[in-house]
Amino acid sequence: MSAAAPRPGPLRLGVLGCSAIARRRTLPAIAEIPELTTTAVASRDPAKAAEFAARFGGTPTGYAELVEDPGVDAIYLSLPTALHHEWAARALRAGKHVLCEKPLTDRGERTGELTGLARERGLVLRENFAFLHHPQHAVVADLLAGGRLGEPRTFTATFGIPPLPASDIRYSPELGGGALLDVGVYPIRAAQLLLGAGLEVVGAALRIDRERGVDLAGHALLVSPGGVFADLEFGFQHTYRSRYGVWGSAAALALDRAFTPPVEHRPLLRIDEQDHAEERVLAPAHQFRESLAAFARTALDRDPGESAWLDAAEETARLVDAVRERAVRAPV
Repeated sequence: MSAAAPRPGPLRLGVLGCSAIARRRTLPAIAEIPELTTTAVASRDPAKAAEFAARFGGTPTGYAELVEDPGVDAIYLSLPTALHHEWAARALRAGKHVLCEKPLTDRGERTGELTGLARERGLVLRENFAFLHHPQHAVVADLLAGGRLGEPRTFTATFGIPPLPASDIRYSPELGGGALLDVGVYPIRAAQLLLGAGLEVVGAALRIDRERGVDLAGHALLVSPGGVFADLEFGFQHTYRSRYGVWGSAAALALDRAFTPPVEHRPLLRIDEQDHAEERVLAPAHQFRESLAAFARTALDRDPGESAWLDAAEETARLVDAVRERAVRAPV
């Protein structure tokens, strides 16, 4: 089936999965975006679908019915990671654009199947890495491009959160759980953003909960084609930390709250030189709203630049697979 002809909008969105992130972040943001309207909401639990629909709009329905609904132009998919491949593929084959919570899938081969479908059918397929839409990262990229830090030598990134409730699905290997797929993909994607394509994994370690069968924390060392090291940390066993830094030949840069800044947060960017320190307070931004608005505009306009997002998703999946393959596994 080929993609439908462009329409003026708003983009009619079906919500596939009533997750916590959908409730707290995504659906409230949709209400602020004129290019989007929530048309349908699906859950395995009809009562939860009805609750979400009453709160956020749309008609409660089931998974298959939502995907095949001709009144739905695009799908926001927030099911457990292990279900992403099946339902994103079904949505793409039904001619729907897809905004999928990260990661796109749990394996590079499956991600490649989805990006291939999106390319073939001219559809928008994005991972909802909302942090990429915060303007603070463009400021960092401009500083790097302008030589403010000299030659970059090392990129460091950390994303860690406290232990989760015992029943959390991120402790379930059958549902695609584990720290690498949940929080580890953020430092990986940040390294891609600032160091470019072609990163290679040269070392990794994962801390494994043998009883649950999932990784609880990890560390990976990557290197760029230009010889820049990327030192990445992540996990479920930590106090909260969300930051990255670049250590260059002339100066070092640090950015805190890099991945999950609150809407009102004014980012603090610090640059340290041998005998000088500089701090810049940046503008706040609603990165979930920006991510959703960009998805809607691209789907409505059929933006040909979408291929860059598909390339990046394939690269992220390749690097995740490489971390798994190279990792030394340490028991809890």
